[in-house]
Amino acid sequence: MIPFLDLGASYREIQTEIESAVLTSLRSGWYIGGGDVEAFERDFEAFTETERCAGVANGLEALHLALVAMGVGAGDEVIVPSNTYIATWLAVSECGAIPVPVEPLESTYTLDPGRIEEAITPRTKVILPVHLYGQPADLDPILAIARQHGLQVLEDAAQAHGARYRGRRIGGHGDAVAWSFYPGKNLGALGDAGAVTTNNSEIADRIRVLRNYGSRVKYVNEVKGYNSRLDPVQAVALRVKLKYLDEWNARRSVIAARYSDELAGTGLVLPSVQAWAEPIWHTYVVQCGQRDILQRDLKEAGVGTLIHYPIPPHLQEAYLDLGHEAGRFPIAESMSNRVLSLPIGPQLEAKDVDTVISFIRSGKYE
Repeated sequence: MIPFLDLGASYREIQTEIESAVLTSLRSGWYIGGGDVEAFERDFEAFTETERCAGVANGLEALHLALVAMGVGAGDEVIVPSNTYIATWLAVSECGAIPVPVEPLESTYTLDPGRIEEAITPRTKVILPVHLYGQPADLDPILAIARQHGLQVLEDAAQAHGARYRGRRIGGHGDAVAWSFYPGKNLGALGDAGAVTTNNSEIADRIRVLRNYGSRVKYVNEVKGYNSRLDPVQAVALRVKLKYLDEWNARRSVIAARYSDELAGTGLVLPSVQAWAEPIWHTYVVQCGQRDILQRDLKEAGVGTLIHYPIPPHLQEAYLDLGHEAGRFPIAESMSNRVLSLPIGPQLEAKDVDTVISFIRSGKYE
């Protein structure tokens, strides 16, 4: 069996370092906040080339608390991609705000800057692009539109740890950037974890207060806050993994290059990388009109795949109340019926990549 992603192999590669760091943290007797969390925040600031990092409990909370810190509340509108993981929309809903979908660029799967202005209304507060599949969204035009209309930009970088836009790491282009460290991410914790990076000290300060019951001094509560704190054990594991992230991303890039070179001409629609983008290949996503057949055949051959994502948010039962009928966002809907993510990961062996390529080349999938 060739797994879609082998998290156990990643752990085993640096097992000694992970276990030593976790054991030291456990023995410290400090289990909420503290020096281990602060040390990771400093390391991640340096990695993302930003001034502030605030660790939180998970990626959804990173998005939610960032939106709250930006002043988003009931009745406001936030522009979101029509194709993304539902967490992007859920964070908006948690604020009492309304997600307003905008279709993606077909070439990159990311938010189409050319469609944003027509979605802006007097109630719009934030534009929320997603760096989907590890591909950076085209930020310059998005930021220009935001400045023109007096809006803020929150980036969802849950799949973009280490990606670069025009030579600069994702992490501080917009007003704030939300991160997930879910175990399957390029930088994954041993459980749930997340963070927000920003160059805006006021946003960072608000998030640090909000994540801790609305308090910066024990038993003194400035605002109605939340319990959303990064665990020290997760922080030390992330510090270890962060040292390997660039190397592991480079390995993913080698696999992606092989797929792109050797699957050309097979009938699959392969990822397109723009000149200004340096993706980190969180997933390698192809499109295929016979997607379900291809996935079935790969499974029977022992190759694991996933679909990111089979149902667009506007067609999920959770969002039927918004009244978006099938056909309203045809690009997102077409992608959901055609996309398939092939195995990729820093520990995937070359012989397994050979197997995937050979199998696809031997069939006829269009």
